[in-house]
Amino acid sequence: MRREKTGYDRHTTEKGCKFAQTILPPPHLKAVWVGKQIMSEVRKEIRERFLSFLFTEIRKGKHMKKKMVAVLLAAGLVISLAACGGTSETGNTADVKTGNEETADDEPAEEAENTEESTLTYGSGDYTRINPAMDEHCEINVLLFNGLTAHDADDQVVPGLAESWDYDEDTYTYTFHIRDGIKWHDGEPFTADDVKFTIEAIMDPDNGSENAPNYEDVQEITVTDDQTIAFKLAEPNVAFLEYMTMAILPKHLLDGEDMQESDFFRHPIGTGPYKLESWDAGQSIVMVKNEDYYLGSPKIDKVIFKIVEDDNTQAVQLQSGEIDMALLDPKNAQSFKDAEDYTCYDMTTSDYRGIMFNFGNDYWTENKDIIPAVCYGIDRQAIIDAVLLGQGMPAYGPLQRNIYNDENVEHYDYNPEKAKEILENAGCTMGDNGFYERNGEEIGFVISVMSGEQDRIDIAQAAAQQLQEIGINCTVDIPAQMDWGGQMACLIGWGSPFDADDHTYKVFGTDKGANYSSYSNEKVDEYLSLARQSDDPEVRKEYYGKFQEELAEDPAYAFICYIDANYVADSGIQGISKDTVLGHHGVGIFWNIQDWTIEE
Repeated sequence: MRREKTGYDRHTTEKGCKFAQTILPPPHLKAVWVGKQIMSEVRKEIRERFLSFLFTEIRKGKHMKKKMVAVLLAAGLVISLAACGGTSETGNTADVKTGNEETADDEPAEEAENTEESTLTYGSGDYTRINPAMDEHCEINVLLFNGLTAHDADDQVVPGLAESWDYDEDTYTYTFHIRDGIKWHDGEPFTADDVKFTIEAIMDPDNGSENAPNYEDVQEITVTDDQTIAFKLAEPNVAFLEYMTMAILPKHLLDGEDMQESDFFRHPIGTGPYKLESWDAGQSIVMVKNEDYYLGSPKIDKVIFKIVEDDNTQAVQLQSGEIDMALLDPKNAQSFKDAEDYTCYDMTTSDYRGIMFNFGNDYWTENKDIIPAVCYGIDRQAIIDAVLLGQGMPAYGPLQRNIYNDENVEHYDYNPEKAKEILENAGCTMGDNGFYERNGEEIGFVISVMSGEQDRIDIAQAAAQQLQEIGINCTVDIPAQMDWGGQMACLIGWGSPFDADDHTYKVFGTDKGANYSSYSNEKVDEYLSLARQSDDPEVRKEYYGKFQEELAEDPAYAFICYIDANYVADSGIQGISKDTVLGHHGVGIFWNIQDWTIEE
């Protein structure tokens, strides 16, 4: 495991650099050095192929310890810079310690290392802001913020910033009792006013939070004193304790600020186990441990979210030791299965993928009746085997990994003949080009997939190919930015790891904050509302069963698969919970990071 460095290595190389002809590095290092030049000049497709080659070259040296590879890589960078006249980009200077250097006081390196801080570097996607009130599914949120409640290893709701709560069944009122001595990272006291401010900001329609449906039952918020706050609901909502895991924001820094645009969300201050030290846009987010954390000071001194958005690059940097942990696609994760010094965590998630139809698009007004044909035309297991290497499970609904799942609904198992029958019964005829037509218009649509998530792209392309084979001209578009209103369909992902109300009510309910498909079904609305109002498991099971039946009859999505989360970490990292069910995008693995340790 690497130790703290005084700078941050960004692999900066002077443009047009020529390596000294007298330097003859080992083959795997030579590949790395050459790669740094090529990567700045070649097109993306060639770069990705080269990275795969580079990873293979590095793996050839697996008999070497990973730390040694990292040291040689760093040394190679320094030598190459020196050969070029030797400067990096402004502000990007790296001070790389190999563990063999002496300190300024001429102390032996071994003695100096005992005083160095432990650092975990995580390969992360990029962030434009950190705003848990408005955005979901950000891994970094749990490091910086806390909610009144939290989740344990079994995904159960437990006390967080609130040490306890009471519930009045007659008035549907939750009263939370906040722990003593909680402080924001800037030293200001945490109070009930912060909680009130945060939830009201989420509820304010002017702020446009996709989390707003979670709190639409809140009728009144009462602050009794700094440590006590009560929420009176208009009707029962059994999922309310789940939704109070929401990260609380500081009123004293955000009161009067724009909750979408405030600069606070580039300089966040929370109550979490780590606090922001620096944020270098597009490069890294550096956090240091919060010594005053209410659960005790974290054992790892510093956590760096290094921005590495490409899966192939993350795999290369894991192998070289530049990062210590990453969420990889199955193909890259597979290469670490038998690798020395790494631990692979193939973790169950509630995260599903499917084709979301945009019912705001006129195409589906005219062709909604062919959606069942789309559902029958997808070979889900074949996609899982080819794209996910067999990891995951075929999907038929949003609650398959929830206790309220109904296994008896229509699964839409692969049946190309039935798909064709539905199309022909709807008045479609096969054209000369091999695609069905109706009323002079070809049957087909475009699946939009945001760039950056290779597994989604691969799933969408595989599904599109299968649909073409049955006569639906389906293609894939990969825009840099998603046009939610203008698209025809999207390769969507959601997950409901906790209460069944989570990511059902607000995703499929009419006009709810996360209903990006513009789906509307009165029966679905009714069943979801009734299910959240009862704390009787049998009653909830009944209504969630009816919800799933109606959704299968009138599909909002063509569900494809549930995926696993493939985390790969340096084996020295201890404390990762292997059995926790993770959410969308694998979110949840850092739930107990304050207890993680790094062992040599």
